[in-house]
Order: sequence, then structure tokens, then C-alpha cells
Amino acid sequence: MQQSHAPLESLVIVGGGTAGWMSATALARALKGRYRISLVESDEIGIVGVGEATIPMIQLFNKLAGIDEAEFMRATQATFKLGIEFVNWGRLGDRYMHGFGRIGQDLWTVPFDQYWHRLRRAGRAAPLEAYSITRMASRANRFMPASTEVANSPLNDIAYAYHFDASLYAKHLRRLAEGLGVKREEGRIVRVNRQAEGAPGRPAGHVTAVELQDGRRVEGDLFIDCSGFRGLLIEDELKTGFDDWSHWLPCDRALAVPCESAPVLTPYTRSTAHRAGWQWRIPLQHRIGNGHVYCSAHIGDDEAAATLLANLDGRPLADPRPLRFKAGMRKLSWNANVVAVGLSSGFLEPLESTSIHLIQAAIQQLIDYFPDRGWRSADIDQYNRLSRFHYERIRDFIILHYHLNQRTDAPFWQACGAMQVPDTLREKMDLFRSSGRIRRVDNELFTEVGWLQVMSGQNLEPEAYHPLAALIDEDETAKYLDSVREVVAKCVDVMPGHAEYIERHCKAPTA
Repeated sequence: MQQSHAPLESLVIVGGGTAGWMSATALARALKGRYRISLVESDEIGIVGVGEATIPMIQLFNKLAGIDEAEFMRATQATFKLGIEFVNWGRLGDRYMHGFGRIGQDLWTVPFDQYWHRLRRAGRAAPLEAYSITRMASRANRFMPASTEVANSPLNDIAYAYHFDASLYAKHLRRLAEGLGVKREEGRIVRVNRQAEGAPGRPAGHVTAVELQDGRRVEGDLFIDCSGFRGLLIEDELKTGFDDWSHWLPCDRALAVPCESAPVLTPYTRSTAHRAGWQWRIPLQHRIGNGHVYCSAHIGDDEAAATLLANLDGRPLADPRPLRFKAGMRKLSWNANVVAVGLSSGFLEPLESTSIHLIQAAIQQLIDYFPDRGWRSADIDQYNRLSRFHYERIRDFIILHYHLNQRTDAPFWQACGAMQVPDTLREKMDLFRSSGRIRRVDNELFTEVGWLQVMSGQNLEPEAYHPLAALIDEDETAKYLDSVREVVAKCVDVMPGHAEYIERHCKAPTA
């Protein structure tokens, strides 16, 4: 075998938490025990651990990792999630849901939403949520997985994700990963060793080992940097650089606090816009996770904490924990033989629950472009292009929420509404404003349905609709939309309550 085609032998994951143990579990499964995998973490170093809300693609990761859903739900105090409710994001008093899954049923040549745009202009359409089973189930606090017992039913289209305790998820993954042969090395890294001169299969500058405080060396061929905001390898050692997006996403701080549970266990995340940021609410089986993301240029830390604590469902279970961050991403996610995963790769605030998905996407891309000792630049370059594409498109979607507001009550929101947005976002908004059309570019994360719900929910009105939507008689179209709404409502009626479903199938044991 030529050296350039020789396989790697060992991987070292630097850092634990969600990113580290997701990487360890997935790679141990994918590599089938043929590579040595070590994970280095220190009990002295805390983890961020606030990424408790997910999107439906997490189910694909759990399947790859061999995770049983009911077991995982019990182990992580998890609940189900059908979407995100946004409060006060368009105007004060506005509420809308970004629900998972499809909206409506296809009628003819053009998408369902074009018929809805047409009838809405005529005053004959119900609100958009009436045609979405996940949004209507959320309003009714009901949940069940998709059912195929009835063909062509909205019950086939129930897409869902989870809310879970991120620290418990990491512990659950650790048990799985160690069972698959991953070796955990406890200790604080004090030095990074690099290749001084090029050698076959190991170019100059590649990381060769990390040294721990007690003198141990953990050697590897490929290093996964899951060290959080610091970026111990990707930034501290390799000086990769960072693209700052805070001029578009100016929130730079957060306070996180758990509180007691509320009487109703809701199957959705809530995001409530405040004077200079927003507050998340994530219901778990044993508590509610809360946090206030805010811009320090517009509000002080004490006022931000007071706002958070004044808007809890129950008694706080700890003091608010502060976090500081900057929106943006590394100039390269893969540099030399180091791949950054999680916060070491970049940060986008968790407004649309994408933090854990970005970890998942990075792991899948690494599997897709897994290297041998040839370290081929075309593969690494493609990995970096895809990483940047995913980050930038999610960035645009998050900016949309801020920019597309009509609030006049606070300078923060007025500044967001007036800012110049990226051209890629401006093009999407212009296309929708013109005719209600939405074009998903390549395999960007958010589909047409996601963009539709946020743009409509925040009051962006199309000037026209697709002309082919007028080929069907208006009365006939109205009758069809009414039938879709009625079927969705009947389907929601047969769904069990969210808390009832959890109690029956995946209730966590009480302490």
C-alpha cells in the first residue's frame, strides 16, 4: 500500500460536553472499531450546556448512534418539540409558530402556500397555522409520532425534535461511546505538540499530540477540537482566524437559569423578544430551561438579569449563569489535521435551535470526507466550503428574525430593522415580497416552509402570488383549503396530550 493511501490509525477528541461525546459516539459507530479513539477532557473545565432544544434532524443522529428513543428520553429528562413559538418579534403583541413539517396538502401545479396567499388577499383564508398539524397540536399541547395507519393524512406528516438536558445527554452518550471502545483521558491540556518537518503521511505543522498536566501525552493522527469558544487547537495553536458577524447579530451575552416546572407541559420552545434581546423557554420533564440573550450595548447585565427572573414560570432553581460570545465562525473549520466541531468552529445564537445540529452536520461531513494519510486538499477544501455554506445560510435565517421587525419601542429593534443585511438574505426577502416565492438554495438547512412561516409571521406581505394559482376557481380553492383545515383539526383531536404521551411511553424515573 502506498503511504499516500494508508489509513489513519488514531483520532483524538479534545473536549467533552455535547460536541465531544456526540463526535465520539458517532465516529465510534461509523469507524467500526478500526481506529483508536481517545477523548481528552478535564473535570475542572465546565461546559456551556445550554443547548437543550433541537430540530428534527437530531433523530438521524440518534439513529446513527444507535440510541433508543424511549431510553434516551428517560435518561435526559426529555420532552418532545413540534416547533418554536415567537412572541413580540414582529410587533409587540404578535405571536406565531415556526412549526416542523409541511403545511397544507398539494393541490395542483404550484405550492400550497401560493393558494393560501391568493385566498388571504381575498379575505377567505384562515391563519397559516390552521393548515399545519404540528402548529395546531402545539396550541392544543398534544403530541404523537407520525402514524401511517391512514394514508394521505396529516398524521403522516408529524415531524418532531426534542428538548433535553444537555449535560445528561453528554453523560448518556459517554456511556454509549465508552461501550464502543472510546477511551476517555482525564486531564488538563498544557501543551500541544506539532510536526516540525514534513514526513510521509504527516505534513509539517500537523498536530501530533497533546500533553496533559501530569505529563501524559495523547498522540493521534486526526484531532477533533471540541474545546468550546476558546478553540484550543483550531485557534490558540493554529491561529486560524475568525469571521465576526456581530454587525448583523449584535447580541453578545446571555444569562441562563432553570426554574420549576409549569402545570402544562408544552411541546414547543418559546422565544420572547424583550427590549434588547430575547428569552428562551425550554420545558423539560423535571424543570424549565430559561435564558436571556441580549446586546450589552443596549442593556446592562443587572437589568438583563431582572428581566429574565421576572419572566419565569416558577421559582428559579439556581442563580443566573452568565455567558459571553461573539457571533461568527472560524475562517476554516478544518485546518491541517484539526477539525473544529461545536463552539470551537463558530457560534450562532440558539434562536432556531441550530447549535446541536451544527455539531451533527460537522460530524456527518467529517464522515463523508474522512481522510487517509494523503490529506488531500480538494477534500479538505470542500469540507470547509460546506461548513461555511451551512453557517452562512443559518446566519441569514437568524438575521431575518431581527431585521424583519416593525417595533418602534426600543433603539435595539430600530437598529436591527435599519441594518444592511447580507445579499443572500436580501434576495430571499425581495423574491418573497414580489410574489410569495421562496427558493431553497442547494441543501441549505431551512426549507421553504421554514422561511414562509417566519416571513409571514413577521408581517412580510407579498405584493402578488403565482399567476397559476388563479387557474382554479376561487370558490373551489376556498373549499379545498377549508377541507385541509378541517382534517388537520380532526387529526389533532385524536392525538393524546403531550404529558400523557410521555407518562405512557418515556417518563423519567423520579429521584
